[in-house]
Amino acid sequence: MIDLTTEMAELWAALGPGRRHRGRVILFVSALAGEGTSTVAREYARLAAVRARRPVWLIDADLVQQGQMETVGREPDRFGQLGRPAQASPDGSSFFAVSPPLVGRDGQAVAPARLLTARPALGGRLWVTRFNQEILRSGQRVEATDDSRYWDAIRAHAETIVIDAPSADRSDLALVLAPLADVSVLVVAGQATEASAPVALRDEIEAVGGSIAGVVVNRSTYRAPTLLRRRSA
Repeated sequence: MIDLTTEMAELWAALGPGRRHRGRVILFVSALAGEGTSTVAREYARLAAVRARRPVWLIDADLVQQGQMETVGREPDRFGQLGRPAQASPDGSSFFAVSPPLVGRDGQAVAPARLLTARPALGGRLWVTRFNQEILRSGQRVEATDDSRYWDAIRAHAETIVIDAPSADRSDLALVLAPLADVSVLVVAGQATEASAPVALRDEIEAVGGSIAGVVVNRSTYRAPTLLRRRSA
């Protein structure tokens, strides 16, 4: 495993500390799969949790391929032991919708928020979510929504909320959630040679009202947003 502590410390310094009374939402996303967004998001959340005054939440927003909680659980030397699971929504809201809706054994509709759980790590400094996709039945779909209620609710309980979004070539989730986040950070693999994809993603995020804070070159260094600006002809 490559230690990204130095790079994440630089990113944390560039973004500044979280706000004490209203949590800040930071969305991490890459243009292409395999850039290492989940690693970067997890390492940033870990460093932020160590430095934060209030809990940090790591939201695994890949609603098709979950992995953050499992990975954190495999590294007790770095994250401590995972605590008991709890509901991940303070008020019953969620950032996704299920269609057709879930129905319980009693025939009543089940709120989508029931599918999202969280477990504490680092002695409660960090909370990691898991979407229980195995509960979905054949034919059901889950999609992110542009409803801000979940993020408003979770801000009251966290200093920083880190969203690990699936790559833009797999899902448009980042474009749905970016306008609801305070800032978005693009992740690019250190060996990447394709420059047009992250530039296009930057433009798409800004077009829907999102704010780009910068770029993380995975396993390298933090770069300022100016690196993504097209050079003039």
